[in-house]
Parts: sequence; C-alpha cells; structure tokens
Amino acid sequence: MTETQDQNVQLRSDVKKLGSILGEVLKKHGGEELFQKVEDIRELTKGLRDNYDAAKYTQLKDEISKLESPMRQQVIRAFAIYFHLVNIAEQNHRIRRSQFYRLDRDSDVQKHSIQEAILALKADKHSEEKIQEIIDDLSIELIMTAHPTEATKRTVLEIQKRISTILQKLDHPMLPYKKRRNLEESLINEVTVLWQTDELRHRKPTVLDEVKNGLYYFDQTLFDVLPAVHQELEDQLNDYYPDKTWKVPNFLNFGSWIGGDRDGNPFVTPEVTWETLKLQRGLALRKYDEALTDLMKRFSQSTTRVSISPEFVTHVEEQERKYLTGKEKWQVEGEVFRRMFAVILKRLRQVEAKSKHAYDHAEELLRDLMMIEDTAKAHQLEGTKLKKLNKVIRQVRLFGFHLATLDVRNHSGEHQIAVSEMLKVVGIEEDYASLEEEKKQEVLEKVLKDPRPLMLLNEDYSKETQEIFEVFKMIQKAHKEFGRRSIEVYLISMTQSASDLLEVLVLAKEAGIYRLHVDGTVESNLNVAPLLETVDDLIAGPKIMQTLFDMDLYRSHIKERGEHQEIMLGYSDGSKDGGTLTANWKLFKAQQEIHNMARDYNIGLKFFHGRGGSLGRGGGPLNNSIMSQPAETLGDGVKITEQGEVLSSRYMLGDIAFRNLEQAASALIQSTSKVHHEQEKVTGLKPEWENAIEKISAYSLKKYQSLVFGDPDFLTYFKQTTPLNELRELNIGSRPMSRKGSEKFEDLRAIPWVFAWTQCRQMIPAWYASGSGFANLVEEDEKHMDTLKEMYLEWPFFRSTVNNLQMALMKADLMTAKEYVNLVEDKEIGERIFGDISAEYDRTRKFLLEISGAKELLDFSPNIQESVYRRNPYVDPMNFLQVDLIQKLRATGEDEHTEELLTEVLLTISGVAAGLLNTG
Repeated sequence: MTETQDQNVQLRSDVKKLGSILGEVLKKHGGEELFQKVEDIRELTKGLRDNYDAAKYTQLKDEISKLESPMRQQVIRAFAIYFHLVNIAEQNHRIRRSQFYRLDRDSDVQKHSIQEAILALKADKHSEEKIQEIIDDLSIELIMTAHPTEATKRTVLEIQKRISTILQKLDHPMLPYKKRRNLEESLINEVTVLWQTDELRHRKPTVLDEVKNGLYYFDQTLFDVLPAVHQELEDQLNDYYPDKTWKVPNFLNFGSWIGGDRDGNPFVTPEVTWETLKLQRGLALRKYDEALTDLMKRFSQSTTRVSISPEFVTHVEEQERKYLTGKEKWQVEGEVFRRMFAVILKRLRQVEAKSKHAYDHAEELLRDLMMIEDTAKAHQLEGTKLKKLNKVIRQVRLFGFHLATLDVRNHSGEHQIAVSEMLKVVGIEEDYASLEEEKKQEVLEKVLKDPRPLMLLNEDYSKETQEIFEVFKMIQKAHKEFGRRSIEVYLISMTQSASDLLEVLVLAKEAGIYRLHVDGTVESNLNVAPLLETVDDLIAGPKIMQTLFDMDLYRSHIKERGEHQEIMLGYSDGSKDGGTLTANWKLFKAQQEIHNMARDYNIGLKFFHGRGGSLGRGGGPLNNSIMSQPAETLGDGVKITEQGEVLSSRYMLGDIAFRNLEQAASALIQSTSKVHHEQEKVTGLKPEWENAIEKISAYSLKKYQSLVFGDPDFLTYFKQTTPLNELRELNIGSRPMSRKGSEKFEDLRAIPWVFAWTQCRQMIPAWYASGSGFANLVEEDEKHMDTLKEMYLEWPFFRSTVNNLQMALMKADLMTAKEYVNLVEDKEIGERIFGDISAEYDRTRKFLLEISGAKELLDFSPNIQESVYRRNPYVDPMNFLQVDLIQKLRATGEDEHTEELLTEVLLTISGVAAGLLNTG
C-alpha cells in the first residue's frame, strides 16, 4: 500500500459508508429493480475501465438504450447523488488531514501552510524589519462573481453541508455509543432527504437571488474565516519571533461583482445595484450585532473588582447622556464595559434608519471598540490577548458597513454610444464614434479639462444613454450612503484603446465622481480599470496604458488614486480565441511589459485575474495561480475572481475555506519574500526559455485557429457534438449565454463554450493545440526537449501550465467523448474532426509525460489522480445516458415526451458537473 493510499483509508471508508446508505435508499424508493439496475451499469462501466472489452461495451450501450422513464430518471439521479456524496467525503477528508497537522506545532509542517511560509522566512535569515516589510506588502483580493457555472442548487448544497458536519462529528474518537448511533441515523436521514429533493431549478435565478447566494458564504464562513487567517499569521509570527510586536495589515479581502456586473446582463440595473449594497450592509450590521451582543455578555468586569481608568468611565457617562434614554442604559453602574456596549449596540441598530444617533461610518464604531480594548487589556495577564474583541475589531476593519467592495463592470461599446450622443446633443462632435483614435482622445481631453458639465438636463436622451448616466449617479450616491469603499472600481470590458478609459472618466465627471476644480486640482473617487480579454487586446495592452500614462490629465487622475492603476486580465476570451497555451503566455507577457512600463512612471499596479473555475478559463488551485504569476508583479498585489462552483467547493465549509485562503496567503508570502530578498534580484526569464515559449505559443496558436476558425465545419461539429443548446434550459444564471442574443461564435460567452466541451469530455478549451506547440519546437531541434524539462523544473509559470494541461487530459476521456460524435448529423464531419482531436490528445499526452518525467498523468498529485480514477467509472454512465437522451430529444418534435426528455438531459448535465467538479 502506498503512502497516499494509506492516508486515504478513512476516505475510502466514508465513501463506502455513504454509498451503502444510498443503496438502501434506492431499494426503499425504487425497489430491488432500481438498485440492481444501477449496480449492473456500475459494474459494466467499472469493468470497462479496468479492462476494455468490445462485447461489454456493446452490452453497456444496450442496457442504457433500453432504459425508459421513470426508471431511467431514477438511474441518472442515483449516479448524480453518488457524486455529491463523494464530493462531501473528499472535502471531509481534506479537513481531517489538515486537522492532523494542527494537533501539535512540532509535528510535520503542513505544505502550503502559513507556518511553512514563516519557517521559510526564518530559514532565509530575513531580518524582523524585512519580514514586516514583506507582510506590509501583502495584498490578496478575491472577487465573487455570479458567472453561471454552479449547477448545484442551494438547497442541495445545504444538505451536503449537514452531511459533512455529521461526518466530522463521527470522526471524534471519544464519541459515546448513543451519540454515534444518533449521528448515523441522522446521516441516513440526510441522504434520504437528498434523494427526495428536486435538484433542478424551475426558474432562472434573478440577480438578487444571485446576490443572496453570494451573501450566504459571507454569512456562513467568510465573516469568521477571514479574521482567522489574519490571526493565524499573527500567531505564527509571534511563535517564531516572540520578541517583536507584529502588525498584520488587512492583506486578505473579498469583493464582489454580483449585482454590479452589467456586461451583457440587462437585469443588472442601477436599482438592483443599490438594493445589492443595502443587502450587503444589512448582513454586516446583523453580524456585528450578534458579535457585540456576545461580547457584552463576556465583558462583565466590575469596578468593584478592577480599577477602570477614570477617563473611560467619564467617556461612558458622556456617551450614555448623548445616546441613551434611562430605560436603555445598562442598569449595573459598576459594569462599565457593558454600559459602553449598550451605547454601541443602540447606535449600530440605528444605522439603516439613518437616525441622528446612528454611526455615520464604520470608523466611529472602530474607535469605540478600540477604546474598550485599550482599557481592558491593562487587566490581562502577561502574554494573553482579548481575541474575541480583537476578532470583531478585525471584522470592522475588513468589512466596514459595506461588507464587500462591489465592482461595477460594463462593455466599452455602451460607454461610447452614450458619450457619442452627449457630444452630438451639445454640438461638440457630430459623429464621435467614427473618429480616429487620436481625434477621440483629443475631444475627450478637451471635455475633461472643462469644469462645466456636458449633459443638458432638459434634453431627451435615449433610454440607453439615460441608464448609463443613472449608473454613475448611483455610484456617486452610494459613496455618500455606504462610503467610498462600497464601490471603488469601474471595469471596462473589451477595452481596445485609451479612449475607452477616458469615456468612463467623462461619464464620471458628469455625475460628480471625477472633478476638475477651477484652481486646476483634480478630484477622482473611482478607479477606472481596463479589461484586456482577447489575444490582440493583451498584445495592445502595454501601448494603451503608456498612452494614458503620458497624458497629464490621466496622470492627475492616477495621482488622486494614490499613484495606483488596476488592470484586469481575462482568461476566458483569450483562451476561446487563441487556445489555452497561447492565451496563458500572452497574459504572462502582458503583465511583465505593463509592470515594467508602469515602474518607469512610478505607478503602482494591481493585476486583476479574471480566472474561471474550469481549466479552460484559467482555473486551478488558488495558490498555484499566485505562484505562476511573474515574480516581479506580486509586490503590486493580487486580485482574482472566484466564480461559479468554486464558491461552494472552497467556501461552503469553514475549515475548507480557511485552508484554501491559508494556502493563498502562504503562496503570496513566499513569492513576495523572493522579490524582497536582498541577495536576489528579479531579472526575468532566461532568454532561451522566452524564445522557446514564444515559438510554442506561435505553433499552438496556428494549430488552434486552423481548427476553430479555419475549418468551415467546426461550428457545426461543436453545436451538434456538445449539449450546448440543451444548456440554455439549465437555470443556473441570470445572464444570457450570448451577447446580444447572437448565434455568432464571437458573441458566445466563454462559460457555455467551456461548459459544453466539459460535458462531452473533450475539454478542448483546456488543452487543445498544446501538443502541436511542443512537437513543432522539438522538431526544430531535439535539444529543445532538455530546455522544456529545465523550464518545468525551474519556472513556476511553465510548471503550473504543464500541470494544468495534465489535469485537463486526465479529466477529458476520448473513449467516452467518441460517443458524442454520434450526435453529428454528417458522419464524415464528425469522424474527421474527432480524428484530429484524438491525434492531438495523444500528441499532447506524450509530450506532457516526457517534459514532466512522469509515467502517468497527475503523478505529481496522487490524491487528485486517485480522485479522478475513483470518479470515472461513475461519470461514464452519465455521459452514455446523456448521448442517448440527446439523440432522442433532438429526434422528437414538440410532443408530450419532449419535456420529460429535456428534464432527464438536464439531470445528466448536473450529474456530470458534480462528477468532474468542473463546469464552466
């Protein structure tokens, strides 16, 4: 038995236990016939995985084809629910392993932990002053988005959470027999409820539904976990450097797009964004109320037992007179802390009502709490801290009254239309949109240098222009109501020129968010950030930013924003247009070039990485994402989107959320320390590495585009061999699948593009054309293979890229994928294109194994490797059923069977998503 297998004994025990319970549930609700049918299909697929046999393969397809409803639907649900149970067991095992490392500080140090990062600093002999500098430079911002890739609905997620909690309790070694029996009965009941729950949504979620789903994670885990990660860093620093007083800044923050992302979503109106901000504030206030009520119970110290400073007592008396009536005051005079908490709670509960007694902003609450801390710590034993109070103080610093900074995003074309109309109405420019770029910049600069407003209030502007202007008026109003941290960044999708950013400044000027005062000074209260998405935009990015940095007017805006510029990088559209390998390299290179250029202007950057959950959209472990960035950019701070199913897999359970964020913090500490190392200068890549990756990228791009854009039958193959059209009926997001409702490839969003390929197990966006890139390089000169091996060993970006490609090939499965080729009406098209995909798969696999020196894919991560092996035999039936059902659905007209067939197709889509742990 290998070490990994030995570690996973308990995991396999949990999977077996949950599988057995599911089996009994199947017998209860479907009889022995259902149970036996599921077992027969499972045994056939498992046997095919162990040893392929053509006769068994035919038998399996025949078994599936003969299934009819309601039995067929029950079989689909049985496999789907099995995946949910496996996912729970694996998450529980991850918690178990993490807790094992925390039993004793002197036991083995867990990889990618904060403890490991601090020990690495100590081993590198950094001075305490240098370590404080490194800590001060840390910045991670994670942004929740509502991208529709969470196929599991909230009710099911909550059942999963309850099952996970029961499994954790059953792990307790001193559990009395009766409690164990009760927990096992509860486990059976929860699995039963899971079976009895409808897993499909019957309507598309509204934007506010999505907002509430996002808030669920703040409520359940993040409000407590974020302070815990900061505390862990402080504790580890104190453990290993006990003679220094450490200051850990708020280096880890969460923001959100949900309710602010207008790009392509007509349902995100200014009113919806305003309601989002109110919901966020409401949650923050409720969480503070709960925490402060608890603190009030704990702070029972009395002046009859301890000597409280007269200054604090006087302050409490003044606050009571100002804010409380006689009945509202705490009645025990000597319990001064409780008296002060009574004042705090009264003022906090008035915030939403905007009463004259309410806190105007979170900083006032923070000052009151810190005054309590300063007074109370004088009576603490040496070396102890008021951690409960410290936690609330950290929460107020992190979440304020806004909870999470909300980014607003819109498409550059929307701004151009609005500005064009405004300029035409006031007689400045008849047809702004048709101007050359330089002339556009000239016109916009002139408008921005004029302190007078541009819009005529009595003019009838188009509905679209009025709505755009209402967005900016809402932002200005939000700054007054919720504070400027409520909305700090305005993102511009499809940024292609400097004028795209200047247009947003013009609109901000009209709303009073950007102002040029008569004395020439500038006031700017909003970061304007370009989103570089396509391969062409990434290449053009450095020039766009240099053009802006050379403008005195834009430099004045940057100066007002603290000499800080945010730039978002899109991982989805670049990959869709140019393939994953080319897109990732262009992203890496764009960061380097923009960073170096901005450094010459003394401008600080923050790169915002628009990564998806799936590999085809830049997904992968959060810590790997950080480590693979250009080292010189990490001191600028890291901002990353957390999308779709990633939210539930990473943040539904507190222990998993802590571990995920700890890994991210550890990666950033170690990467930032390299930038700070006094003996190590970041010199960039070796020339031979850069030359190699440039050539690989060029070859890969040519291969990718020859298929996706060069083959006239490719779109037909894509639409027919994948469940793209059926996905439209899976109610998992408020946003349409395509921009403008178009059927064009360029208007199809990257999410359904990746989702559809994942379902049919071809996963083209995550790996296709990489093998050709490697092969063509090595064909030039066989010595290039040695260079590739060196790059894998020494360059984190390349190692992460190769490892993600391995993951993609492991989750793809051409035996299963071949079944989907039967959905293509023209057999010649299907066989020809699938033949090309198969050849490229084999080519890519060969080079990945040679470059990494592995015998099998994912040898570098045996736990994930075992997880994929564990799942594949159970995903296969879902795929076979999906193909069979899609054939039947597409062959029927609008008859009585259509809705039933569609429901079953959607159940297979949800099941495959659960089985692969990736959607879009």
